[in-house]
Amino acid sequence: MTGSLYLCATPIGNLQDITLRVVETLKQVDIIAAEDTRNSKKLLNHLGISTPMTSYHEYNRVEKAHYLIGLMQEGKEIALITDAGTPAISDPGETLVVLCREAGIPVTSLPGAAACITALTLSGLSTRRFCFEGFLPGDKKERRQVLEELTAETRTIILYEAPHHLIRTLEELERNLGNRRLTICRELTKKFETVMPFTLEEALLYYQNEEPRGEYVLVVEGKSFAQKKEEAALEWKEMPVEDHVAYYEAQGMERKEAMKLAARDRGMGKREVYRMLLEDKE
Repeated sequence: MTGSLYLCATPIGNLQDITLRVVETLKQVDIIAAEDTRNSKKLLNHLGISTPMTSYHEYNRVEKAHYLIGLMQEGKEIALITDAGTPAISDPGETLVVLCREAGIPVTSLPGAAACITALTLSGLSTRRFCFEGFLPGDKKERRQVLEELTAETRTIILYEAPHHLIRTLEELERNLGNRRLTICRELTKKFETVMPFTLEEALLYYQNEEPRGEYVLVVEGKSFAQKKEEAALEWKEMPVEDHVAYYEAQGMERKEAMKLAARDRGMGKREVYRMLLEDKE
């Protein structure tokens, strides 16, 4: 009989933030795969759990995944935990889940703490629509592409960052996104939890005198729909009105409909577009 994989969320700070279901599962499985067995040992000792552990991290995620899948195919039950939070979120557990699905291994997730959601709810920014980017890519080209995509993002943006990269990331965000509002969170759920609302410019000024310490969650305001519409209108206005109308006509639209859409894009009336077309002809 095939075993299963259990994705077990662990506390992101306060050790009491763990579910009874996770505690019982960690006690009952055959093996716990942990990102850092030394770090996880402290949690297991606190909970009185003596289940055997094995390491599963970024540097062995593919090779070790196949080994763990082999154990589950033999009937072993395995729990996956990360150093803090929910496995597979900005975590090598994502690879294990994919390979388990391909191998037909049952996977279930035991929900709990997640730093991204905790920070979002504390941020004071919009929670209705948001996107999670995790850590920005290390590759320069890919990083530049992601930042360019974020310039037009209207949803609230959530990022993770390490202390030694924080200032660089704030500089890149300010350069690409402008002076957006953001909330910077660290030590979430711990005694000295810090939630700081800034603008990007204010955050950069603050960290000129304050050395970044600990892991950070950045919650950044999305671009407003009004600002996005205004910028789009400015881009269209840089195009000659004849070319603008021709753009829609090339898609099979009648000239009257093309003029109507061009007027909408440019934030003006259809008659004004018609007048500009006549002037161009003259």
